[in-house]
Formats: sequence, structure tokens, C-alpha cells
Amino acid sequence: MRFAVVGHVEWVEFARVDRVPLAGEIIRARGRWEEPAGGGAVAAVQIARLAGSCELYTALGDDELGARAAERLTALGVRVRAARRDEPTRRAFTFVDAAGERTITVLGDKLVPRLDDTLPWWALSGCDAVYFTGGDAGALRTTRLARILTATPRELATLRESGVELDALIGSASDPGEAYTAGDLDPPPRVVVRTEGAAGGSAEPGGRYPAAPLPGPVVDSYGCGDSFAAGVTYGLGAGLGRDEALALGARCGAAALTGSGAYAGQLRLP
Repeated sequence: MRFAVVGHVEWVEFARVDRVPLAGEIIRARGRWEEPAGGGAVAAVQIARLAGSCELYTALGDDELGARAAERLTALGVRVRAARRDEPTRRAFTFVDAAGERTITVLGDKLVPRLDDTLPWWALSGCDAVYFTGGDAGALRTTRLARILTATPRELATLRESGVELDALIGSASDPGEAYTAGDLDPPPRVVVRTEGAAGGSAEPGGRYPAAPLPGPVVDSYGCGDSFAAGVTYGLGAGLGRDEALALGARCGAAALTGSGAYAGQLRLP
């Protein structure tokens, strides 16, 4: 089976703190690390850990961080297909507090792939499922070559412009940046999934689904939503029913909570 993600990568510096500093305050971090992350990268690595491999169609700056990002993601099992941009790779800074909550500041513009990039877009026709986190409308239309297409509502304007039908739109019920209202897309997604953390979430149509038990203590919430979306995408592409795919996504989201950073806690299937 073949899976792909079309979307963005950013180089993220993490700092573990007791709490996010107040205005004007100076605090000391208890730990720090950095790695390539962002929605596209996180989802691609999670799918690779479920399926054995995953392709990532993206854009990276023609700089040191772009090269390091590609190298690290390759080591994590992702086949990186990256257009190069004559601008810096996007960076981000993330606080992780004592409760495991992450607070993110992004630095620079999101770099996303475009249909006119010299990428092997035709190869998506052989994919069982693709998850879309960023790109232009032409790139998104090409992703419809895959048997299953899922996407984040953060790219609602591009989704609307493309006019493609999604098999699933997957986002957070509480994040204003991922809000979706019936009628926002034409044609509408076949299913709209809204996550609610420990409360589980809902699928329309389909009703509510439960959260998965945590496999360990809460460490870091970074990447939980994208790991969930990756699990659902993999499940649908692998031929699971909707409820089974949502349950797998919930397991991926729960596992991601138990590791530091983007990848340490991600689920691996036996």
C-alpha cells in the first residue's frame, strides 16, 4: 500500500518550562530540543510508522534548516519530495509546560508545494490515501488522484478554491483556526471529524467516538491532532470502516501525548 502527505514542514525549537512566561517575565527552561515538525511532517512520520513508509510532498527553503529537515525526516522513514524555495525554511518556537500543553509561535511564511513545482504529482494516482495540510489549489486537485483524500480545515480557502470532494475533513472542535460550518465547501466532505481531546470527538455523519486510553503519562501535546488525522487517513486507506479508522486515530493521538516533541510518542503497529 502507498500513502502520502502533501503539506508543510517547519523547523521547531522546543523549550520545556514550568509555565508559559507572563509579559515581561524571564524564566529558565528545564530542557530544550529541536527537530523538523509542522502538520505535514508530523502526519507523514506517523503514517510511516503505521504503514512502513510514507511520501511527503512539500517545499523547503534552500538553506541549512531545509537540508537538515529533509535529512531527519528521511531517517524517520519518510520519502521527502521537496521543492526548494529561495527563502528561509519556516521556523517555530514551542513552549511545553508542566501540564504538557504546547504554545507555539511561528516565524516566517509557510512554505507549501505548488502544482508547477517539478514534483512527481502523477505518482499520487497510485496512493491508497493522501492527507493534505498545505499547497495550492492545483496541487490539491492532483491529490484527488488518490483513492482516499483527507485534509485539515486550516486550509479552508484552498479547499474551497479547488472544488474537490474530500473523503474526510479532520480538525479540532475548539481551535478557531480549524472551524468548519456546513456549506463552507462545495461539494461537502463525505465526513467531518471534530476532535475534543479527552472527551473524544464527533463525526458527521456517524455520531460521537470515544477517546483512547493513554498508554502512559501525559508529556507533551505537540502533534496530537496531526497524529490523529494521520491515523484516520491510514485507517481509511487501509480499508478500515469509519469507526475503526477513528479508533485508530484516537490511539495515535493518545500515544503522541506520551512523548516529548513531535515523534517520541507516536504509535507503531505490531
